[in-house]
Amino acid sequence: MTATTHFIRCSLVIIGAIIAAIAIEWFLLPNSIIDGGIIGISLILNTLTQINFGLLVFLLNLPFLYVGYKHLGGQFFLFSLIGIVALAATEAVLHHWHLAPLTSTPLLATIFGGLLLGLGVGLVIRNGGALDGTEILSLLITKKLPFTVGECVLVFNIFVFAWAAFVLGIENAMYSILTYYVAAKAIDAVVEGLDSTKAVMIVSKKYEQLTKAITDDLGKGVTRLKGQGGYDGEEKDVLYVVVRRMEIMRLKKTIYTYDKNAFFTIINAHESRGSTFTRKEEH
Repeated sequence: MTATTHFIRCSLVIIGAIIAAIAIEWFLLPNSIIDGGIIGISLILNTLTQINFGLLVFLLNLPFLYVGYKHLGGQFFLFSLIGIVALAATEAVLHHWHLAPLTSTPLLATIFGGLLLGLGVGLVIRNGGALDGTEILSLLITKKLPFTVGECVLVFNIFVFAWAAFVLGIENAMYSILTYYVAAKAIDAVVEGLDSTKAVMIVSKKYEQLTKAITDDLGKGVTRLKGQGGYDGEEKDVLYVVVRRMEIMRLKKTIYTYDKNAFFTIINAHESRGSTFTRKEEH
């Protein structure tokens, strides 16, 4: 990593942490709404003890940062540490100013607070860091037990939101669950990109015409795979193509134009890279 790239990533991590702090201080905390994970636990403890939220996030994340350093490397540790320190410092400054919350309507705080929090956390994750140690813990658990990272985080957050129901009340706990959902979707959008891609597999006897049409009309590379019917044992040609979400309807129209009986499946592709995705090139 060059010095310029390193500086840009550090800057984006800091910006992400600042955005997350704004979401927490101006939307969530004033309305007694929390998020999941370490941030959620810190918000609950802040309500119970009045200990500074930023300090709680920093202290509770320290053990996870150490584990991350051991298992994910020094670069992850550095970016995470920068993000967590920036989050704690920004939250302390915002709290010191005692500015009025931007809204006192719980639903608005939930939606916009969740969106901002997801945007901030997503920027940090996209640039190689983390603001919450639960994902690190989950990575270690999945090596020992037959669970996914998402399942481990979900189980952990069930206990967090159950605790929130006792401390903040049932209604605030429900708003908190909604905040967690909104933030998670926003994180996915930032990390994976808004312009998501789709992988399409097409089974058709008119594969040659379809290959030419997809390449010429959509400008997409097409990979032809060899398949075999499970019932009749007949050999089949399977076309594999990756398109952007906005191009799905054009692809469907192209398929139906050449073969109304074609079978195809559309699968979410989290990331697509390579020359065949961006320029005309037939395999």
